[in-house]
Amino acid sequence: MKKLLLTGFVPFLDYTINPSQQIVQALDRQQIGAYEVVGTILPVEFAKSAAVLLETYERVQPDAVISLGLAAGRERITPERVAINCNDGDADNSGVQVQDQPIAADGPAAYFSTLPIRRMVNRLLERNIPAEISNSAGTYLCNNVMYQMLHYLHQRQLDVPAGFIHIPASHELAAQMKRSIPSWSLDTLTAAIHTAIEELPA
Repeated sequence: MKKLLLTGFVPFLDYTINPSQQIVQALDRQQIGAYEVVGTILPVEFAKSAAVLLETYERVQPDAVISLGLAAGRERITPERVAINCNDGDADNSGVQVQDQPIAADGPAAYFSTLPIRRMVNRLLERNIPAEISNSAGTYLCNNVMYQMLHYLHQRQLDVPAGFIHIPASHELAAQMKRSIPSWSLDTLTAAIHTAIEELPA
């Protein structure tokens, strides 16, 4: 059976929980289609997140990689089309804040996802789960790990599908927020990612 490396993040900024972490924990070790899921939770730190991802990749040697992240405020499941070579944004969980910083000095301006993102979105819509392709993974840790994973695979000429999917907030998280944001049940979020995984090449 093939292996899927599925990653999420710990809570960050003013979010006390992170549904990406909860989804990964729920799907860890499950068999979905042709894949066994290997779940890993990443720190929200510019100096560590991609390092943990790549160390786990080398240990697991997966056949596909999907990273998940929270996009509080989005209303749909959004597979990302592009990762750009830039770190910027709020301070991470270690207090480090960067601006306009290249992720890889020798890297291209951007990488395209190698996941079947159109098939994923179409299948989700067929099941009445709101979804659309996003053309911006931002410049924070989500974009960072997507770019670094794709850069690693490109440098080694490895034909491994990899990319990133943003998810909306869960009801539990939204209830804790001081502002109003769209939210989904954790069960629906988990089912949506399960559905996306089903579209990976067998």
